[in-house]
Amino acid sequence: MLKRITSVFCLTLFIVVPAIACTSAIIGADMNPYGRPLLWKNRDTGASDNKIEYVKGKNGDSSYVALYNASDTLLNEAWMGMNEYGFAVMNTASYNIKDDNVPQKEMDKEGLVMTQALKVCKTVEDFANLLDSLPKPMGVEANFGVIDAYGNGAYFETNNHSYNRFNLSDAPDHVLVRTNYCHSGRDNEGYGFIREANANHLLQPYIANKSIAPEVLTETLSRSFYHDLFKKDFSENEGEWVIDQDFIPRYTSTATVVVEGCKPIETGTSLDPEYLTRQYVMWTGLGYPPCSEIFPVKCEETGVDDTLKGNGKDGHSTQCDIVKKRKAEVFPITKGNGEKYIHMPMLFNEQGTGYVQTLVPKNLDTYRRYRLTQSE
Repeated sequence: MLKRITSVFCLTLFIVVPAIACTSAIIGADMNPYGRPLLWKNRDTGASDNKIEYVKGKNGDSSYVALYNASDTLLNEAWMGMNEYGFAVMNTASYNIKDDNVPQKEMDKEGLVMTQALKVCKTVEDFANLLDSLPKPMGVEANFGVIDAYGNGAYFETNNHSYNRFNLSDAPDHVLVRTNYCHSGRDNEGYGFIREANANHLLQPYIANKSIAPEVLTETLSRSFYHDLFKKDFSENEGEWVIDQDFIPRYTSTATVVVEGCKPIETGTSLDPEYLTRQYVMWTGLGYPPCSEIFPVKCEETGVDDTLKGNGKDGHSTQCDIVKKRKAEVFPITKGNGEKYIHMPMLFNEQGTGYVQTLVPKNLDTYRRYRLTQSE
């Protein structure tokens, strides 16, 4: 028996939203307590099985580490990653900036673009040059987010033929958030308006204190059930069942990933891959974020935990499979529209045994222990 489902909230239950959707942010170094820029993506996709792989550079290309679909055996399409020169990239799908009739079968090439970027780009400006040089139409409709070792960051709101650039240095408080529409696109089209408002609301106290650490993104935003339309947190005394609509973590969320860069180096200074590999870390939680464990990933051959790699059957990651089983307990109804209903006691309960309640302290300890090794 479903309990205490808000009647207004029920009206949103059968709204169809794109499966390919994400919530993301770029955080300036001055907003981070360690003086490092951040690039965050809470990934939403119909591809529920994800993995992390390291790719060794060859023929002049950079080495890099990235998030992939498990089925991508050739590692053609990176969905977020960083390379040895301190360049990092991710995307969110957009639904309001495409201005042509290019058929859908020729679209969705964002992963190919990001793979190329990881191979050849070292700076934000390099990425702009890459977009300028790619054959048109590019087959994309997206917000691309990028950072580099000089502390630069930007979103490129991109369609098949052009882009609009939003620099982190121009943003209020040096924080940029994007979901599934372009700010420069057509008004009142796209998706993720409430998720963007959720993220901005949740970040405000950390912006005030200049304390947006990576764990704020993976442990607070990616596990939050705050809903800005209702101005309330649905994890707090809302009964046994809650409808999964417009939270940052969703049924289709498959990863939460934060690239933590280095303290910005002086403009014009040469980029040292050995130094940058030591400095950069990609904090990774595979699977449904409220149920995920966080691992530090480095851009080197030994930098990816074996449980994150696609070593299992059909390219599956052991860690992602573990989290998928937990997710099945959170969404236990398998008939009809069962995937719309969150069994909230599996995440939060009075005994303190919910997945969010038990995993957050464990993950915070992972962050703490990693930082201790870096300070030694």
